[in-house]
Amino acid sequence: MTTHTLRAKRRRAALRTAAFMSPWLIGFGVFFAYPLVSTVYFSFTKYDGFRPPVFNGLDNWSYVFTQYPLFWPAMRNTLWLVVVTVACRVVFGLGVGLLATRIKTGTGVFRTLFYLPYLAPPVAATLSFVFLLNPGTGPVGTLLDAVGLPQPGWFTDADWSKPALTVLAVWGVGDLMVIFMAALLDVPKEQYEAAELDGAGAWQRLRHITLPNISPVILFAVVTGVIQAMQYYTQPLVAGKVAAGVIGGSGQQFEPGYPDKSTLTLPQIVYNAGFQRFDYGSACVLALVLFALCTAFTALLMRRRGGLLGTGE
Repeated sequence: MTTHTLRAKRRRAALRTAAFMSPWLIGFGVFFAYPLVSTVYFSFTKYDGFRPPVFNGLDNWSYVFTQYPLFWPAMRNTLWLVVVTVACRVVFGLGVGLLATRIKTGTGVFRTLFYLPYLAPPVAATLSFVFLLNPGTGPVGTLLDAVGLPQPGWFTDADWSKPALTVLAVWGVGDLMVIFMAALLDVPKEQYEAAELDGAGAWQRLRHITLPNISPVILFAVVTGVIQAMQYYTQPLVAGKVAAGVIGGSGQQFEPGYPDKSTLTLPQIVYNAGFQRFDYGSACVLALVLFALCTAFTALLMRRRGGLLGTGE
């Protein structure tokens, strides 16, 4: 077989492979590569969406990191939510999943009760929580008063707003419950029986059998939870607006972050810079920071997956 024939065969194979991959390649180019390149380009320009963009070097980057008053509060809040909320959701979801696999009677009712909150629309769920936790008039405050406990300010107090958002996130943990239940039911029963014969207690069985077997699922829950926390937008915005009494319709301006910038997140200030201040260059910088953080967290978790639970690989 001649060299020319080999090259022709390889070229046809490459074209055939490209043809099969073309739907993915087109989708990747249109919905990821082009928007990413455009965002990088606009981050170095002065652009308000009406006039042509004008190159201004690193001015947008300098403004965001040194002068934009909402950036660092939003960064701190987002990182807090990533660390605390994701950890609480994973631990609580795993605990509920373990409990659901141990219950012998009423299992269907138990699973339904814990899964239903996940189906609630984010805006409706947030509105309900704000009114339930409203100091003075909410039933939670009334119950705390009845037992002689102080009422936190919840969404009206900067010290309690992020814990309140964490409680809201944990309330809708039904998705993780289902994922962990499926993983727990797949753990070989023979390993538990062997451990019991060796005298292992409940904690030892959890640590040395359950967690190593479901560690890939835990990693999946943590990675997806970090990405979701980085995109946390609707719940803190709605909670801040309702707690501030800003519940009007269109045309009403609202600076996000009430109370005292404690509910600000990075996605909120991307919207604030781009669609309220019409500073698309700064908005692109913020979007790139958010993208870089998501990538860094995901890469770190994937790199440390063997030691995530102290089990090793």
